[in-house]
Amino acid sequence: ATKIDKEACREAYNLVRDDATEVNWVTFKYNGSTIVPGDQGVDYETFKRKCTDDVRLFGFVRFTTGDAMSKRVKFALITWIGEDVSGLQRAKTGTDKTLVKEVVQNFAKEFVISDHKELDEDYIKNELKKAGGANYDAQTE
Repeated sequence: ATKIDKEACREAYNLVRDDATEVNWVTFKYNGSTIVPGDQGVDYETFKRKCTDDVRLFGFVRFTTGDAMSKRVKFALITWIGEDVSGLQRAKTGTDKTLVKEVVQNFAKEFVISDHKELDEDYIKNELKKAGGANYDAQTE
């Protein structure tokens, strides 16, 4: 059965939540049958490059959405399952996500993605915007 290194993962998660750090994303990856913190970084493009066809990982990502009147920080939980991941591993990823959610508890929206197009930053920001909060752009739409 899959396990999670809760302490290490919580530290990584808190880095993204902390306004005082520049870390905007972290990944949680498999080390054998244990989920551990993977990479972290500032640039979303770098995060996207971690999402290759042969891996499955969980990403916790900070996005700033909004307009001149109201900037909001929103968090997304992204489950990435690459196209070359086996059916069995795919199926397990869904149940393993519950372990990740014991650590990652605050996010506006969760995504399960296996198509690189859906990792597009604008697409995700748009979905987060729809997921809630006031939208002061409404007058112009």
